[in-house]
Amino acid sequence: MTRAVVVDDEPLARQVLREMLAGMAEVILVAECANGFEAVKAVHDLKPDLLLLDIQMPKLDGFEVLDLLGSDAPAVVFVTAHDAHALRAFEVQAVDYLLKPFTAERLATALGRALQRGRAPAVARAGYLERIAVRDGATVTIIPVARLDYAEAQDDYVGLVSAGKTHLKAQTIASLESALDPAEFVRIHRSYIVRLERVARLESHGKDGHTAVLDTGVKLPVSRSGYARLKLQLER
Repeated sequence: MTRAVVVDDEPLARQVLREMLAGMAEVILVAECANGFEAVKAVHDLKPDLLLLDIQMPKLDGFEVLDLLGSDAPAVVFVTAHDAHALRAFEVQAVDYLLKPFTAERLATALGRALQRGRAPAVARAGYLERIAVRDGATVTIIPVARLDYAEAQDDYVGLVSAGKTHLKAQTIASLESALDPAEFVRIHRSYIVRLERVARLESHGKDGHTAVLDTGVKLPVSRSGYARLKLQLER
């Protein structure tokens, strides 16, 4: 028996899926979620085998749900009225991509593929991040990238500093660096990424040492290679 969770902000869309799934003996619907926050909690609590996931939802979209779930994500079938996200959906290893409206037969085909594939971990999303979702138990915090001051590596986590607060996210600083726009963020040290517009000045100390002073007064170490990258960006 496949345990499924339906996630869609439209009640009618959830009803259509509920009625279709009711006619499929091999699937049991264990939860319905009206938004991405409910979806993250449902997967965390219920450990379903399958997520039938809408993409465009308020506050937390389908891709951000997968980003938060990480390796805990079950097999995913996107269910959406928009075809523009298909490539991105398969980049995060979605089992299938259903365009509304669809038939029960088409849904059954997607479920068959999900059964064959089993659990599929999500991978990094395409394009540069605009928002970063951080989960702490059942609590989810959304950090707009435009408000991110800097990030600091902390073992297998990164500390995301925004508005004077630090939020810990289970991610490497290298993967975060690759997801941020290099025109706006610079890796100034093996442990630090900084937002360019937050850098107020550079200070020299010792023979080749440098420190980046942010407009908040925070001082961050700058390595030799980081200094070269930072200086190049600041001179543009």
